[in-house]
Amino acid sequence: MTSPNRTPVHVILASQSPRRRELLSQIGIVHDVRPADIDESVWPGEEPVAHAERLACTKAHTLALQHPDAVVIGSDTIVVIDGAILGKPADASEAVAMLERLSGREHTVVTAVAVAHEGRTLSGVEAVTVRFRPLTRQQITQYVATGEPMDKAGAYGIQGFGATLVERIHGDYFAVMGLPLGRLVGLIRELGYEYAFGPVCVS
Repeated sequence: MTSPNRTPVHVILASQSPRRRELLSQIGIVHDVRPADIDESVWPGEEPVAHAERLACTKAHTLALQHPDAVVIGSDTIVVIDGAILGKPADASEAVAMLERLSGREHTVVTAVAVAHEGRTLSGVEAVTVRFRPLTRQQITQYVATGEPMDKAGAYGIQGFGATLVERIHGDYFAVMGLPLGRLVGLIRELGYEYAFGPVCVS
């Protein structure tokens, strides 16, 4: 519950990801959803971490210009293996190829988060090491047939059926889901607002 002497801030999530919406709601941050329509292509020579952070910042900044009264949260998640970025699969065959590449190996999930308001954009990145169990072709095709991989970077979701593919992780679990909550709250406070285990308020 918000204290009477605290004024809640309008928060916008610049993402259509249901996982990010659920995570914000889980920690009590009341928000509206306004997906940012931006080009998510990788620039020539762009490193994975820089790519994810640029997209998170661009999403947040773009919506902050449209909604100057709001604190805007942007985030981007990519999967990196052998130096290559795995985004969302274009179709089922690409999802199968991605999962075959990840099978029995370690990869890195990079999630960047940015917070923008009144001309300021603050950002941070969490990189998490994830190891997959060895997977058979049948297991991969059965998983892809669930439809779960199709809107997720690296073609899997750790919060769903994909949890059974993972052997272990080292790092922020919520970053693998798509929104590093501890990092986010730190950025909100750095921006000058208060998070007291509920809505974001004027401090």
